[in-house]
Amino acid sequence: MRKIYPLRPEGKHPDRVLDAVKHDIRKYMKRERRRALPEGASFWDFDCRFGADKDSAQTANPAELIGLLDALARAGGEQCYVELLAKPGVRQPRPVGEPASPAEAAPEADTAED
Repeated sequence: MRKIYPLRPEGKHPDRVLDAVKHDIRKYMKRERRRALPEGASFWDFDCRFGADKDSAQTANPAELIGLLDALARAGGEQCYVELLAKPGVRQPRPVGEPASPAEAAPEADTAED
């Protein structure tokens, strides 16, 4: 998906327009994730670019996309350019001995030592 969204169209409330843009982005990502995966792939990954226009678009993390959109809208941007391209991704196995989460990595502190 490569699309330019107007953020301040005439006769529409900017907050509702922003909500509609966010909904459209999330809907596209959800639809792409439902597609059948190719052989050997574990998940659908996305190459993202975001900016005020196509020429100024920067590479972005898919998880940061909504935050970048909010920041552009707060700054008074008139439009935004969003590029989302789905690609198959392969999960890498976790190395042996590495904890599953940061909470497991922190050692328990003994506070009741006698």
